[in-house]
Amino acid sequence: MEEQESVRVDKWLWAVRLYKTRAQATSACRLGRVTIGPREAKASRELRPGEVVAVQKDGMTRSVKVLQVLQKRVGAGKVCDYFEELTSEEEWEKARAARDAAKENRVFDIGGIGRPTKKYRRQIEEFLREHGGG
Repeated sequence: MEEQESVRVDKWLWAVRLYKTRAQATSACRLGRVTIGPREAKASRELRPGEVVAVQKDGMTRSVKVLQVLQKRVGAGKVCDYFEELTSEEEWEKARAARDAAKENRVFDIGGIGRPTKKYRRQIEEFLREHGGG
């Protein structure tokens, strides 16, 4: 495989699985959620090994150091070859706390089974009647 010197930021973020789609990576750059060093990064900016990329996602700022650039998406087990994780433990804890808070704030936990059953629908209607929601 041919060794490259640089690659577009959005392409690299997608290739190392920091974003599910390249469109999401591009959008994050456009919204100012991706920085390289102290500056916001445009999606088309060329990224080189040794640079530190910070990504604001899921209630935290994740920092990674680019070890290698790549053009194509790699398997989840191989991404550790392409970046070094620099994210602090405080940021990981902040993300865990946000995820736990989101779980606790659910009004109805139907468990992702899709359309509510008749029993759940009645419980929802009763709740809304009692709390002025309908």
